[in-house]
Amino acid sequence: MSEVASVNQDTWEKEVVQSELPVMVDFWAPWCGPCKMLGPTIDTLAGENAGKINVVKVNVDENKALAVQFGVRGVPTLAFFKGGSEVKRIVGAQGKSQLQQAIDDVIK
Repeated sequence: MSEVASVNQDTWEKEVVQSELPVMVDFWAPWCGPCKMLGPTIDTLAGENAGKINVVKVNVDENKALAVQFGVRGVPTLAFFKGGSEVKRIVGAQGKSQLQQAIDDVIK
């Protein structure tokens, strides 16, 4: 299984903007029930798609500036980046198959 890195303002540029692979960013919060339910699915997808997409997490409580910068108004929010730019966004908990389809769309 792939390790899902936690990203903050200091590591955003390196982990997301400069990534050679597309990146799925999980904006989450520790108090968010749907975020907790989605966590294991995100971890599984990260492992199953290792080498095709990088998966990182941003705790919005600890990284308010990133949440504001990307207009995250609700959690969980999954934002997909390619070449440093956002190309897709999913708000709310989704099933594994829907998330895999989103990943497949982004890595084409």
